[in-house]
Amino acid sequence: MIDIGVNLTNTRFAKDLPEVLARAQQVGVRQMMVTGTNVTESQQAVELCQQFPEYLTATAGVHPHDAANVSDDYLEQLSKLAQQQSVRAIGECGLDFNRNFSPPEQQISVFTEQVELASSLKLPLFLHQRDAFEQWLAILKPYVSKIPAMVSHCFTGNTAQMKSCLEHGMYIGITGWVCDERRGHELQEAVKHLPLDKLMIETDAPYLTPRTIRPKPKSSRNEPAYLPYVVETIAQLKQVTAEQVIAASVANSQRVFGL
Repeated sequence: MIDIGVNLTNTRFAKDLPEVLARAQQVGVRQMMVTGTNVTESQQAVELCQQFPEYLTATAGVHPHDAANVSDDYLEQLSKLAQQQSVRAIGECGLDFNRNFSPPEQQISVFTEQVELASSLKLPLFLHQRDAFEQWLAILKPYVSKIPAMVSHCFTGNTAQMKSCLEHGMYIGITGWVCDERRGHELQEAVKHLPLDKLMIETDAPYLTPRTIRPKPKSSRNEPAYLPYVVETIAQLKQVTAEQVIAASVANSQRVFGL
């Protein structure tokens, strides 16, 4: 398995990262992509990849929550990071009008600049979107043919939004949100319409621990070792085997991110 979205720079992994990676290996997670959410965290992600080059690759970007805090030369810094062998995509970038930690105008500006950067560097985009679907898609549409691939990371939308992403050639990252019996219903329905050749799997750890884990883990921290629970739920929803879900998601991730 390949986990395409893990926040390993999060302080919740500071004390036991080697053990976290070992547990992931034990259940068959062979590679993980560390998510960059601002320039500093993207640099930290690259440093982690240098420590564990056989397991880790990274993205470099600025999350919409951080859009208000970018430096004047942040694009230059991202561009420099993107030269690193370990960096396989620009992101996590996008729009988040759910919490508006950064003003929407600032989010739009910083997102658009990163889309242009991915286009000029010919790198895939690792995308975030929450409560901003129409505006987000409008920014991306002109670049669909100019960017090698777009991955809607941690997709939580409905069937109509899923179909719209697929019409624009996007790949869809599915997390433990799909295992949530309280708020995952729309996503569960949407996954039934997701072709295996556009599917990627991810934990978004330490967030979104699958609620299907039994016995329930003592810690609320999600980790890459829980990726099989995401696979299991997708397999049930799509009425295919777990092996088919794994094979397709691995092939897609290898192709898009050059793993």
